[in-house]
Amino acid sequence: MVDTASSSARLRTCVAPEGRFIFGVHKPSYTVTNLRSREYLQPLGLSTDGEACLNTANFPEGDVAEPSADWIYEIPNAFPFRGTTYIGSAWAERAAADPGGIAIAARPPVSLTRTLQTHAKDAAPEAFLRHLPRPLQLAVAATSTDADDLIALAHASCDFQADAQTGRPSGLIYRAEPTGLLRAMIHDEQLFDAVANNPHLPDIFKEVMVLRPGAQGKSEIVGECRRPGSHVFEYLRRNSYIPWGHYAANMAHDTVRYAAGALTAEDVGAMRHLYYQRTYERTARMLDLPVAARRRELGPDELEALRRQVVGVLARRGPGPPLPFNATLWGWNYGFDYAPNGYRLHASHQQIHQQYALIPAAVAAPDGGSLPSYACGDQIQEFIQAFRRQSGRPFFDCYLAAIAANRRMDGRADRPADLVVHQDAHVVLFAPKAQTSQWELQLMTRGPVGNVLEADREVRASLDQALLKAMHVLTGLGAAMITVIECSKRFDTNDSDQRLLYSFLPRLPESPGAFSEAQLRWINGHHPEDFAEACRLKRM
Repeated sequence: MVDTASSSARLRTCVAPEGRFIFGVHKPSYTVTNLRSREYLQPLGLSTDGEACLNTANFPEGDVAEPSADWIYEIPNAFPFRGTTYIGSAWAERAAADPGGIAIAARPPVSLTRTLQTHAKDAAPEAFLRHLPRPLQLAVAATSTDADDLIALAHASCDFQADAQTGRPSGLIYRAEPTGLLRAMIHDEQLFDAVANNPHLPDIFKEVMVLRPGAQGKSEIVGECRRPGSHVFEYLRRNSYIPWGHYAANMAHDTVRYAAGALTAEDVGAMRHLYYQRTYERTARMLDLPVAARRRELGPDELEALRRQVVGVLARRGPGPPLPFNATLWGWNYGFDYAPNGYRLHASHQQIHQQYALIPAAVAAPDGGSLPSYACGDQIQEFIQAFRRQSGRPFFDCYLAAIAANRRMDGRADRPADLVVHQDAHVVLFAPKAQTSQWELQLMTRGPVGNVLEADREVRASLDQALLKAMHVLTGLGAAMITVIECSKRFDTNDSDQRLLYSFLPRLPESPGAFSEAQLRWINGHHPEDFAEACRLKRM
């Protein structure tokens, strides 16, 4: 850390005292251990030349080396409480080449009356759907429960390879780009996404459009987890918007899950196993610990033994430079929808999936200095230190005590006063007193567990079970789009007060987020105790 950059970095601001901006640049290069045991080689479809397109790129034989991924700029906000901005260099270069292209296209004229006059009289239903004004196509694609509607719109969105005998789709048609890469012939990306995300689309269409390994690109599959009735792939996202790449735990093509209500304990356990496994394996390699597994999954005993090794080495390291990567990033965007005007309403990926990465301790500045890399758990760490200085008490002990002793703000003794939705010896799932989403739930470890390295087998099982319960409860109440985030402490932070915390943030139909939310003013229409009671009733 050097001169002016260091003082500004401690304040987490991009404004240096000298009156200049400071920022960091990630220049990722790394190697990924291949923990996948099998290949699932399949054709994806045909090229326009009639050649078979295969998914071999998704199944590398050995470890994956990324010598030079896209640079990512990391810029702390001028005001620390407003977070951090990331700019992908490749995206920024494309925008810089044509600044005039930074615009939202004007909406084209739309007339249902003219469409009906032109096409409705003689057209078959499939042809009529293809000629609908695009906003209505998007609306039908997102909301229809009729497979015939969706099949017609799927054909309107892209070109399929058809099985010669059955006529059913067996793949997509691919064309060669000027770069030589093959790209699926998708005529309307938004319509394609909306149709592919509709659970009422027949599974064979889902498979060839988005589920078959390779259908979404050449991202390598570097891990998998099979459980009874469940199968999850771990995809590597190299040139990620998350600096140094990230991983996506996706339900596999042979385990179709389009709704949280269909998720099983095995599904969530498999997705979370891949998260724990990758975190422990990467941290072990940073500490020069051997990891025996190659081309296979770590078993439960091996996983726990590796975690204990990592924690033991970290405890013996003492003061010194931090690990190169010393925090986790984990998140889940559940649900998908488009408004008819083309606005994407949630950042989901096809199928149920979760994303995770390791966050570096620092990011290099162009002048040769560095600044701390952002992690949302750092803000909790800074706050609980200030709380302890002022009160002499550990914050999370006080938080747990306040949850247990909660009283209603309206003073009513004849109504529920309990904020807890589910709890066991290791975790508590509850409605926070101050909800930042009208339906927010939080999941917190009870004991001194601040990150997944500190979570033993029993705590991990409790976390996984509570995550599934929370999603079942919220979707049972009708939530269709939910963002879930993890806030954790840095691996080399010795503060035992910080707890591992998950926040479940449903997006509600009448709460789009506007000027109040932009000021971090969260408007609610119910007492948290009554929402907790609604959750408990749904759980029962």
